[in-house]
Amino acid sequence: MKFTKMQAYCNDYVYVITFDQEVKNPAAAARFVSDRHKGVGSDGMIMICPSAIADFRMRVFNPDGSEAEMCGNALRSTGKLVYVKGLTSKTDFTVETLGGIKKIHLTVENGDVVNITANIGRPIFDADRIPVTVTNENNALIGYDYTILDRIFNITALSLGNPHCAVLCDDIYSIDIAKYGHALECSPIFPNKANIHFYDVTNRENIRMIAWERNCGETLACATGCCTCVTAANLAGLCDSHVNVHQKGGIIVIDYDKASGDLVMTGKSEIVFDGEIDDRLLTGGNL
Repeated sequence: MKFTKMQAYCNDYVYVITFDQEVKNPAAAARFVSDRHKGVGSDGMIMICPSAIADFRMRVFNPDGSEAEMCGNALRSTGKLVYVKGLTSKTDFTVETLGGIKKIHLTVENGDVVNITANIGRPIFDADRIPVTVTNENNALIGYDYTILDRIFNITALSLGNPHCAVLCDDIYSIDIAKYGHALECSPIFPNKANIHFYDVTNRENIRMIAWERNCGETLACATGCCTCVTAANLAGLCDSHVNVHQKGGIIVIDYDKASGDLVMTGKSEIVFDGEIDDRLLTGGNL
């Protein structure tokens, strides 16, 4: 299996283009390549496939082999990779995901992709579509004080093609992320679990965020998590529509277009290396 390792703000994935190769067991392959001791090492595996309804199709696999609906950093990285590998010469195109069709714009200078912008559409607040079983207004869960373990957190739930929860904090670095992230991810109010994002507000143009991703754990960056927190902070009147989100992996820019309701993320992505794995290893075999 041929692959490309990429990282966006230290959110790293193994990308597999399937136009000229077949991955027979994506779940097993994702588990192998994600292993940082026995495999390549990554936050998961991304398959880039042909699409009948968009320019490309992106499939996202977590380290445990489960398939996720969406990933913002993977979406932007996919946009860069298909251009760099010559699969498209367009700088504006669409990518099909389980979370819907997303729009990509590439900023290219002297042949290099220097920035990738992804419009991931409008956040969904309807509790049935997230899903979340607790609501506090108009069948939504916005700015709700929720008790988990020994703490009360102010949370907002939404979907960006997959379930997210923003957790407002005074200081994110005083929180036990593993303890409360796992508890919230697996809380019974989220029937399909949720991606949990702890954030605090520096000023109206800057917030900080730490992500605890569903079926993955803490990651150094999560672009859709950044969008979630900017949305929640906007609803609470705490920030403007153009926000720098500071993560352990770096700063990404999120724009919340209140007129259209769309969320737009802009940032970089880097190709680390290309490689090839003997297919026998992907299903637990030996060489």
